[in-house]
Amino acid sequence: MTTHARPTVATVTELLVTAFREALDLPECDEHSDFYESGGDSLTAFRITAHLQEALDIEVPVALLFAYPTPAELAAVVEADFTGA
Repeated sequence: MTTHARPTVATVTELLVTAFREALDLPECDEHSDFYESGGDSLTAFRITAHLQEALDIEVPVALLFAYPTPAELAAVVEADFTGA
């Protein structure tokens, strides 16, 4: 059994910023970039959540990205609700 350290909000935010940059093809995205304003759509949302799921080995509902459209907002929810010990 492999034990993983619980990721911090900062770590999850970094992962999401990277995912936003890659999926949206916008290198200037940061933790406050809005998914919708950056041109995000449903296909892009699936790419972003897949990136996060692969990195953290957790299931992240794509609907969360629509409800929390910035990396900072989504990271706080993911860290609090999905990576708990």
